[in-house]
Amino acid sequence: MISASIATHGLTRRYGSEMALKDVTLTVERGSVYALVGPNGAGKTTLIQLIMNLQVATAGSAEVLGLASGEVRGRVLTRIGYVSETQEMPDSMTVGGFLNFLRPFYPTWDCGLERQLLDDFALPMERELRHLSRGMRMKAAFVSTLSYRPELLVLDEPFSGLDPLVRDELIQGLLDRVGETTLFLSSHDLAEIESFASHVGYLEQGNLLFSEEMSALSGRFRQVECRIDSAGATARDLPRAWLEVEYAGTRVRFKDSAFTTEGKAVAEIRGIFPGASEIVFEPLSLRSIFLANARTNRDLRAKDLGAAR
Repeated sequence: MISASIATHGLTRRYGSEMALKDVTLTVERGSVYALVGPNGAGKTTLIQLIMNLQVATAGSAEVLGLASGEVRGRVLTRIGYVSETQEMPDSMTVGGFLNFLRPFYPTWDCGLERQLLDDFALPMERELRHLSRGMRMKAAFVSTLSYRPELLVLDEPFSGLDPLVRDELIQGLLDRVGETTLFLSSHDLAEIESFASHVGYLEQGNLLFSEEMSALSGRFRQVECRIDSAGATARDLPRAWLEVEYAGTRVRFKDSAFTTEGKAVAEIRGIFPGASEIVFEPLSLRSIFLANARTNRDLRAKDLGAAR
């Protein structure tokens, strides 16, 4: 049995002179819930389309369920589910007609699960797809994908623009499949992702800045605040792992991206700010971690651009 549902090796995609994805290497273990996050234009959809054989890589390679991504077609697609933000469906069909059409193509189609999902999502079977709200269309897409119990489910911004109730219903439908299906999704709904993702990868400007277990990511980030004698240390004296450092009189606040233990962190702080006191550590949400990375990298790019002029 293969250990990884998805593996990429130096995956790169260039459009002319524009680098959309650069040297991305990651592994998505079987049974995991891997969340891919990053700003708009970071390369998330490009990465997903390369994995799904919807685009061809400029360099590097990817494997899906043990097969080269170029082999993701035909019968292999009965083992993989794919739902995107811009999901296309035959609008003239009713919900029931759509499911009737799909059923024969999938040997693993579970009619009992289909009925359960239809009940859970309260989908109107006789209504044409073109007359469904966006939320209802996404529910129909989920039913059409989850019903054949795919080994791998790839989701590209599935919750974008949906109201909270619909998001919760779709997420619950996914949670019920965790374990039997590997989930690989990109999304901006960071609070929802944090509640159920086991792994997270952060893309920015085509570069994968980190890829790790959610627990490890949460463990190495802390919001830190302390009292110091003076703001004597300059920016170049501070550790690179300290993000968004702010001074307010005799207090300093920052986000530590390499936190291990409070003892080591306190020693490091007092090595830079002798006499530091009232040191407080607080965990950070995924949203706060995302924003800290995005802002720091934006400021670094602006600084590099200014230096080049």
